[in-house]
Amino acid sequence: MSHFWTLMDDEFGPAYAGSLARDHVLGTLQQRTALQAIADGVPPRQVWEAICDDMDVPQDRRLGRDDRVARGAQGGSAR
Repeated sequence: MSHFWTLMDDEFGPAYAGSLARDHVLGTLQQRTALQAIADGVPPRQVWEAICDDMDVPQDRRLGRDDRVARGAQGGSAR
């Protein structure tokens, strides 16, 4: 779930991501919102793909940002 929210926040911004997940009805998920579908057991990856399709997110942005520093990494600055 945390990866789902990271993808949502990165693509749509934290404020809109929450609203989109709560309010936007997805036809491919049987007329459920993202939050309803997840609560009903639909895998977050499937929900993310449905949102991407519905919101026309380009394929090259569907795997998330590639400029993130991995958790526990040095952050790229040498000391």
